[in-house]
Amino acid sequence: MTADGSTPERRRLSPVAVVAAALAAVATTLLGLWLSGAAAPPLLGDPGPVVRWGLPATAALSDLAGAVTIGALALAAFVLPRTDARARVAVDGRAWPAALVVAATAAGTWTVLAVAELVLAYANVAGRPVGGPGFDAELGSFVTSITLGRLMLGVVALAATTCLVALLVTGPRGALVAGLLAAVALVLQAQSGHASGAASHELAMAGMFLHLAGVTLWVGGLVTLAVLYPRLGDDLTPAVARYSTVAAWCFAAVGVSGVVSAWIRLGGPAGLSSTYGALVVGKVVALAGLGVLGLLHRRAVVPRLAERPRVFWRLAAVEVALMGAATGLATALAATSPPVPTDAPPTAELTPAQIVTGHPLPPPPTVERWVTSFRWDLLVALGCLAGVVVYLRWVYRLRARGDRWPVGRTICLVLGLLVLGWSTSGGPAVYGHVLFSAHMIQHMLLVMVAPVLLALSAPVTLAARALPVRADGSRGPREWLLGIVHSRWAGFFAHPIVAAVNFAGSMVVFYFTPLFELALRTYLGHLAMVVHFTLAGYLFANVLVGVDPGPRRPAYPVRLLLLFATMAFHAFFGLALVEGEVLLAPEWYGLLGRPWGPPALEDQQAGGAIAWGISEAPMLALAIAVAVAWTRDDERTARRRDRDADRTGDAELAAYNAMLARLARGERPEDDDDAERAEGAVADDAGA
Repeated sequence: MTADGSTPERRRLSPVAVVAAALAAVATTLLGLWLSGAAAPPLLGDPGPVVRWGLPATAALSDLAGAVTIGALALAAFVLPRTDARARVAVDGRAWPAALVVAATAAGTWTVLAVAELVLAYANVAGRPVGGPGFDAELGSFVTSITLGRLMLGVVALAATTCLVALLVTGPRGALVAGLLAAVALVLQAQSGHASGAASHELAMAGMFLHLAGVTLWVGGLVTLAVLYPRLGDDLTPAVARYSTVAAWCFAAVGVSGVVSAWIRLGGPAGLSSTYGALVVGKVVALAGLGVLGLLHRRAVVPRLAERPRVFWRLAAVEVALMGAATGLATALAATSPPVPTDAPPTAELTPAQIVTGHPLPPPPTVERWVTSFRWDLLVALGCLAGVVVYLRWVYRLRARGDRWPVGRTICLVLGLLVLGWSTSGGPAVYGHVLFSAHMIQHMLLVMVAPVLLALSAPVTLAARALPVRADGSRGPREWLLGIVHSRWAGFFAHPIVAAVNFAGSMVVFYFTPLFELALRTYLGHLAMVVHFTLAGYLFANVLVGVDPGPRRPAYPVRLLLLFATMAFHAFFGLALVEGEVLLAPEWYGLLGRPWGPPALEDQQAGGAIAWGISEAPMLALAIAVAVAWTRDDERTARRRDRDADRTGDAELAAYNAMLARLARGERPEDDDDAERAEGAVADDAGA
């Protein structure tokens, strides 16, 4: 035994994980480049073999370092037991601070590799070797004037910031903040791949985001567990079990995103015969092997870890090597031209709608086309599907232990997520890109229909009842969820007045500022719009008719007052659009060249009428729901008072009448208890 309680065998084995992953990533990258010919000298502007071979290898190592950074921070924030005042069971706890050391070291390595990748990327773009006269000045222009250079410089800055923050972290919250910084770097990285110029831009970007998130958590989490193996001790079994759940979701994310990316780039089964197709097949085989190993890992290894800890290592070493191979294949794919060009056709061959929106102009809308048209928003659609699966699992867990959950709430959840998915991937999304009126229908569904159904489904209440409680000082989904719900920020935004102002006022801020056009032109802006308005609608609906916890809800008359105030504001907003003579987002809706439908300004005015008229229906339904809840609350109060009267012989009312009689005679109450009973009766009468 060593001073820290680990065995020499464990101490010797842990570094092998990083070495195996790095060697596998680099070797597979170079093999893929050789097979594809992507590193062959170009006809013009050869940067030299150092750049041609060094850039992909550096990119693979940089991706691996970023994955380990995020994986280590995710384990510290969500998985690893921690010696903390909240811990109610004995834990080892040595792996938690070690995970932060791993994260800081990986982030520092990531920073250095990102700088090297930036320099090699410019040399490759410029078609010249690194160094030479004027190279420094040209590199400076690259990182300040060219989009690719700015994105890569942003990755360097965020990786360095993550390294600094990881060194200062003292708890799970800090680990989460550092992890979010590193995740932003991943988002910037996704902007520079094939997906950034893909013809199916939104779908390609969504697939890239999903793929990077899945691979990063999967690879980084397992490599970090292997590195921390000497320090896990008794924490090995819970850490591996929790990581296995995360890995299962990552496997699904990587599989779905891989299918989407292959569908975009291969153009059909014929594309599999190309070099790019062969690399795709190799990556699929590696993914399938990882899935089989993950299943074995969950079913066979986890139950035996307490008795035989070394079983984890024998399986993890092979899995880490396969992950490194998959990462290398991904890097080789990024450097290989797909059989179907991902760049959009020349501008001269495009219609005005394709130039502006990136999609062909849809045919004139009909009821059938509104129902059957789809342009998948991958992240939102998969999020809705995952929400249904998780909610149903929670309901099943409650029923398995004998608890009941209302069927009506489950139906509301399914309907709410169906509305959310259809509004972002169905007819409202397809026609909302070219018609402001259709976009306004999408907006009304996002902010008024789906949130009300989600609020009635009480997802936070169900999660608090169904999710397991952590007793080892770590923060699981339940702890994070309740921490967010009871935080000061959540309390502020969920306050009835703030929720009402946000619900109504954010529409003006969104539509009459450049934010609207940003949401039309960028996928990240679109996602931010969906998240903001859905969450704003949920917070407001939860104040009025929700079940989930939050700040103290106002009295029913105040709720109706808030509702009528927002109804009036929506009417004012719709009237402003109806009477407006200035086109919103003119460089979008004004340049589509639609041969059908009303002119852009008339369509915008029709959208104002929709905001004014159609929004009143869900508002009226909310008002009826509040009135019904008010009536039921009064009935419950009356029944409770009747039961108390039957049980006590109406003692409070008798005390109240006696006090009134004494006051009428100018006498004081007999004692403090008498006064308190009378005051309680007065309060009950006032409430009734």
